Amino acid sequence: MQKILIVEDDEAIANLEKDYLEASGFKVVLENKGSEGLKRALEEDFDLFILDLMLPDVDGFEICKRIREVKNTPILMVSAKKDDIDKINGLGMGADDYITKPFSPGELVARVKAHLNRFERLISSNSAKRKKLIEIRGLQIDEDSRIVKVDGEEIQFSTREYDLLLYMVKNPNKVISKEELFEAIWGQDSCGDISTVTVHIKKVREKIELDSSKPQYVETIWGLGYRFRI
Repeated sequence: MQKILIVEDDEAIANLEKDYLEASGFKVVLENKGSEGLKRALEEDFDLFILDLMLPDVDGFEICKRIREVKNTPILMVSAKKDDIDKINGLGMGADDYITKPFSPGELVARVKAHLNRFERLISSNSAKRKKLIEIRGLQIDEDSRIVKVDGEEIQFSTREYDLLLYMVKNPNKVISKEELFEAIWGQDSCGDISTVTVHIKKVREKIELDSSKPQYVETIWGLGYRFRI
């Protein structure tokens, strides 16, 4: 269940927000003082913050600023002020949205859901990018930078060696013939011959295997081709 912190000194408004959000399936925590809200925001994990602008002791601007120093969690600011300068300041502090009182509870819930969905898509996108880093035991391949490391040490690969290794890594535990490797890496129009696969496999082994005569990654399957073990 997603958890939301509301920092609002108007008890009636705070309870109304809480009721509607809880009816929509969220867990809601209320704080009516800015200092207490800031403390909880920094010390606890929340999926979204709703901050009133005008609060006792510590205002919503300061809370937003402090949260943004350490967290990327969505922030929705609420205020009775309609001045554009307040909206500009709030967004400038790092708020994701600004809603002016009075507002309908349904609009608040809709905006909360929209920002949570957007944040989840962003996290998913970043996770997908991180997946471009392939790690298999002591072998690490960064697809974005085309850097290969063995036990933390960067190893230099030629373009063909890298492409050959990556192709095998992406087809793990599968017996791949020399013909398939040659076509995939060199292409049918290459002026080379299939024996170049053997030469490049030997070079790849020398770079990633602890003992190339007893490979732990690239196995020779006699009469058939090669297999990358994971």
